[in-house]
Amino acid sequence: MTVTTSAFDLPARLSAKADPALIAADELHFAALSASLDLSIAELSDRLDAERKAPGGTGQAAMERDLEVHRLTARLRALRRYGLDLCLGQMVAVDEPEPVYIGRFGLTDSEGRRLLLDWRSPAAEPFFGATHANPMGLASRRRYRWTRGRINDYWDEVFTADGFEGHAAALDDQSAFIASLGSSRSPRMRDVLGTIQADQDAIIRAGARGALVVDGGPGTGKTVVALHRTAYLLYSDPRLSQGRGGVLFVGPSQGYLAYVDDVLPSLGEEGVHTCTLRDLVPEGQAAGEDGPDAARLKSSAELVRAVETAVRIAELPPTRTVTVETAWADIRITPADWAEAFEAADAGTPHNEAREEVWEALLDILLDQLGEEREEEATDFDAYGLVRDREDGLREGLADDPELAAAFARAWPLLEAADVVARFWSDAAFLRRCAPWLSSAEVDALQRTDARAWTVSDLPLLDAARLRLGDPGASRRRQQQKAATAAERRRMSDVVDDLIASDDSDLKVMSMLRGQDLRSTLVDEAALPSIDPDVLAGPFAHVVVDEAQELTDAEWQMLLARCPSRSFTIVGDRAQARHGFTESWRERLERVGLSQVELATLSINYRTPEEVMAEAEPVIRAVLPDANVPTSIRSSGIPVLHGAVEELPSLLDSWLAAHDEGVACVIGDPGFPSGPRVQSIAPELSKGLEFDLVVLVHPERFGDGIEGAVDRYVAMTRATQELVMLS
Repeated sequence: MTVTTSAFDLPARLSAKADPALIAADELHFAALSASLDLSIAELSDRLDAERKAPGGTGQAAMERDLEVHRLTARLRALRRYGLDLCLGQMVAVDEPEPVYIGRFGLTDSEGRRLLLDWRSPAAEPFFGATHANPMGLASRRRYRWTRGRINDYWDEVFTADGFEGHAAALDDQSAFIASLGSSRSPRMRDVLGTIQADQDAIIRAGARGALVVDGGPGTGKTVVALHRTAYLLYSDPRLSQGRGGVLFVGPSQGYLAYVDDVLPSLGEEGVHTCTLRDLVPEGQAAGEDGPDAARLKSSAELVRAVETAVRIAELPPTRTVTVETAWADIRITPADWAEAFEAADAGTPHNEAREEVWEALLDILLDQLGEEREEEATDFDAYGLVRDREDGLREGLADDPELAAAFARAWPLLEAADVVARFWSDAAFLRRCAPWLSSAEVDALQRTDARAWTVSDLPLLDAARLRLGDPGASRRRQQQKAATAAERRRMSDVVDDLIASDDSDLKVMSMLRGQDLRSTLVDEAALPSIDPDVLAGPFAHVVVDEAQELTDAEWQMLLARCPSRSFTIVGDRAQARHGFTESWRERLERVGLSQVELATLSINYRTPEEVMAEAEPVIRAVLPDANVPTSIRSSGIPVLHGAVEELPSLLDSWLAAHDEGVACVIGDPGFPSGPRVQSIAPELSKGLEFDLVVLVHPERFGDGIEGAVDRYVAMTRATQELVMLS
């Protein structure tokens, strides 16, 4: 016998909401949903086991099998992660009395009846977007608040004058929503899908063509919008699927990425690449800081383009004839020969990859010069019974000639990104040649004793050089792979020769090994050295950038190079730019290379209490009178406290003793240790994060001017409950 228990676990103060007449329909639906979940999990488990036990196959078949295993695994993980709390709520249309239930993803029962409508589908839009000014055809909407798989609160909204019957007990001014805003935080961003508001949802569902800027002050849900928009676009826009480039999500710090790293998987999206700008280059983790003059010069997109000039200098064909002694003859490579070979490189091919094209073209030119050595008719046969052209052996001989290889290496060298950029900072004449617009004083300002003491400002140039050059290590591995394949083919050829020679059967079975098909199958190329791609090099179909107000023009080039479609979601707040942001978003983005720009503004602060914003607003207004300061919609009832730094330990002890849940953060004391429920961070690393209690230590020492004011403003507005200022 199956025992069905209620999904509702409402506290005593909400007893009116527990009236069976209000929740009976939901209970029936949850029973069907529970049965369907159990059946779906069992069926998916069986299918996954069958796929894993099936032969792997090769080539396209193997790839398709792996994709199916990945898809089934992700779906099964999502189903097991949630139970009934897959359901976000339900809505009733004016012309349809039956409620439609909205879920994290769609679900049907064994008879094809829809139990859950995916939140990203167009039909689900009214659940998030309906307002009393624009009900979008709804009569009512119900949202649930889940805790550990049980509903501990819900609230109803009615959009018609005669629709109050059956809802009156739940019409409590969105108490569940307001309560969720003030609930305790954890080290990870909490789940907010069920409380997405209409202004946020409109931005989430906007199209992906061009660049969409989401501008909003602290607490307006910019990060929430960025993450949910990522999931929505992957669902709704086939141009953004993994097979067509996928999505890159760029955050301001590793702490931020750790804070939000569970959001996309909770929405069923596990294939999004997330990183910081520093993660895009190997040197990013060791980056120091430049002085203000050098940092300003390196922040321009123009200096990034000097990398292209540096590479083109390395690709200029030699202007002198080179004579190379080979086993066949002395070969003269004239400037015209070099120029012809260099022209073989396809435009846009990275320098180190184009090197192989130029090398093959040079070998063709040299083989033509050695034509008299190949006058005899080729009549050899290889072990497969195929004609062996003497030219093949001659080409192999030239390719292995060390003197020719050395001459080519001088003409078209393998280049390292670090070498190119380091030369800028150590060779003033070279920098002047690559960036002729720089004055002598500016060139001198960029020179330094240790050219490889990488700074944050160097990263865009290092990245541009890596993308333009290609990975020299990958080029070497390709050459090794090619050589290994050729060696393996020669080895198999010798094996086949021996097998055919020793075959004394009447039918000469071994002669079958001469077939062309067998020549390909005898060599297991999958077992040879492989090349691992740089997954962050792109190209990506869409790029999402959070805290985008901090990016310099040079740093924008790092992202534009990875997104040829120029499809961006750009999230930020001009008032939170540490180095100032005096122009408009459109002016900034058009200057860096984005021509199709749309702007959406968020102005409601869902996170920060009124008490905190009342003290934070004057801080930013003092330096940025036109700052987009949002309006808080709730009050914590707790005033901002001021005290002495000596009070910090006792203050935290008291707070931890009084609160069983939640996270506190100390900002501005680098020596204060982090603990299980207390974090300690620098002001500039607090962007995008939120905490129940925020304690600022010596905020007056955060700095002067715009940078200091922004750091204080950002740090203050991380608080969701209490703010303490210690001086």
